[in-house]
Amino acid sequence: MTTAHDHRRLGRELDLFDTDPLIGAGLPYWLPDGAAVRHALEEYIRAAERRAGYRHVYSPVLGKRELYEISGHWSHYSDDMYPPLDVGGEQVVLRPSLCPHHAVIYRSRSHSYRELPLRMAELGGMYRAELSGVLGGLTRVRAIQLNDAHIFCTLDQVEKEAQGALEMIRAAYRALGLTPARYRLSLPGPGGKYVAAPELWRRSTALLIEVLDRSGLPYEAVEGEAAFYGPKIDVQVADSAGRESTLSTVQVDFHQPERFDLHYIGADGAKHRPVMVHRSVIGSVERAVAHLIEQHGGAFPAWLAPTQLVVLPVSESEVPNADALVGRCAALGLRAEVAGPERGSLGARIRAARLVPYQAVVGAEEAADDHVALRLRDGRRLAPRPAVDVLARVGALVEAHSTDLWADEDGS
Repeated sequence: MTTAHDHRRLGRELDLFDTDPLIGAGLPYWLPDGAAVRHALEEYIRAAERRAGYRHVYSPVLGKRELYEISGHWSHYSDDMYPPLDVGGEQVVLRPSLCPHHAVIYRSRSHSYRELPLRMAELGGMYRAELSGVLGGLTRVRAIQLNDAHIFCTLDQVEKEAQGALEMIRAAYRALGLTPARYRLSLPGPGGKYVAAPELWRRSTALLIEVLDRSGLPYEAVEGEAAFYGPKIDVQVADSAGRESTLSTVQVDFHQPERFDLHYIGADGAKHRPVMVHRSVIGSVERAVAHLIEQHGGAFPAWLAPTQLVVLPVSESEVPNADALVGRCAALGLRAEVAGPERGSLGARIRAARLVPYQAVVGAEEAADDHVALRLRDGRRLAPRPAVDVLARVGALVEAHSTDLWADEDGS
């Protein structure tokens, strides 16, 4: 990784996140600008999930050891889990995954085939006991906020649901300005870390191959990268040094519905076992933001930028107008701030705001007419125009999660 694209350096330089030995390794904290990026990303995914028919839940970050014994995590994944805590005579564990909680939530109510597919989503915390030698910035952390979802469906619905998850991933990458390095079909490898159920592995693998073939996406099959309970489609991204990591995933799971004895009542009045499709559109928020920092060098798409518009009054006389314009931005949901003359010359302030998508210069003439002279981050300068027009167009591009900075009436 080149220093210029190292998210650890940029994250601190841009006041996005930091760490402190008193809090601990692999436990970064988010500063206000980084929290703004994270919040925008989280709201994007929640809204996309609502449109796609997902219902959101909250579940605790702790669970009894027995929960993970049933799910299989304890026998197949305990090396990556924190030791149990003894609480009131019970052993409680910081969860390494959300899926066991969601299986229990599904099981807590009876379900008819008419309710399926049932799409359950959560932006939830989980914890993994990563070794100190692999920790780095936001890419490998010990406290993770995961964009997770589980779809409980019939066997006949699996292919359509997995395909829909892939389409959500592709739409999110367009909005984020990201390009996948490759799609990977992750299969089991030798060793005992996988559930011993050959027929379930065969069925779930065949389903994912069908989804990938129908999507027309090129992919590589790689052994040894599956989850312990089933195969998965992994969307790989690469940093500037070419090192890959998994950002998004789609998995088919016959194992946990069996372990938790999940069922639904079919049209025949009998009990049937649902299939569980695990799906993450942006993976962990931490890793997603790390990759966005490196991909864009801190010049985020406007809808993600910590400050979307900076107002630059030429002199002290225009500061009241600049303050009023920031107030109008706030009312429209835009993140804006004033960079006044106390921060230096106009040129110095423009250079300091080089990563901000929009710079609105307000001189005496613009203040008198309620206009702004807009400068775009890509170097374009627009003639002075009404502030109301500028805010409406910027707001529309932000609301659309566009990677474009500007579009005139003719689309340019």
